[in-house]
Amino acid sequence: MPGIRPRTAVEVLQRSNGAADALTTGDLHLPGHIGYALTGRRGLGDADMLELLAPYAGQRHRAARLILLTGRIPSRREPRAPLGRIARL
Repeated sequence: MPGIRPRTAVEVLQRSNGAADALTTGDLHLPGHIGYALTGRRGLGDADMLELLAPYAGQRHRAARLILLTGRIPSRREPRAPLGRIARL
């Protein structure tokens, strides 16, 4: 079906069918968050995430959701931009 790619199909299966092992790959932040939460290292990719979640085969999506709920994500690399004064506009 046009417009339905593998990532979209996995996301739909997770939410509509409760697919416990359907893990999203190709996401920008998910591998980094999972990798940081489990190893403390930054910059991990999809292959690393799949390797880390291999012990949870059959429940990888659920394991990833629980890991994300811990709130252990990498800190921002730069501070937020300061708020400007609207009067200067």
